Amino acid sequence: MTRNVGTIDRAIRIVIGIALIAAAATGTIGMWGYVGIVPLATGLIGWCPPYAIFGINTCKTPSE
Repeated sequence: MTRNVGTIDRAIRIVIGIALIAAAATGTIGMWGYVGIVPLATGLIGWCPPYAIFGINTCKTPSE
């Protein structure tokens, strides 16, 4: 897996993921909010499967 998610993209994914999980945990938006695990995981890992499929790369640094 080569990194394909850039720094800003990762930060946005992490914030959105945490916000969705927190809203679901407090009962604000219901159980579907736990889908926030997906953006949180892709933000922490730095790799997004749909980006890989479509050839998108927001990472400006060379891949590891």
